[in-house]
Amino acid sequence: MNDDELMKKCETCTFNEDNDLMTSCEAVLANLDDCKDDLDLTKEETDTYLNMVENLKPADISKVLTLALRIRESGKIKNVDLKNDASRLIRAIEMG
Repeated sequence: MNDDELMKKCETCTFNEDNDLMTSCEAVLANLDDCKDDLDLTKEETDTYLNMVENLKPADISKVLTLALRIRESGKIKNVDLKNDASRLIRAIEMG
């Protein structure tokens, strides 16, 4: 599934506290501080993502997916847990 198909699919995913999608989104966002420099995120982008951790909404899924795709594609990120969290989110959307 390519990135455009993933973005379209994430619009129809079920998002609630009991599913892998929310858990995966939270995991990606929770570790963001470790890689913000590697992803060349601005302070505003970083703050926006970190605020999402506190109040994650269905409308945020596409933003977190964009971040997860950037993490997956980045050759700079060495944090294996973060890469795995990004991959889990992408898989959760593919399966959703």
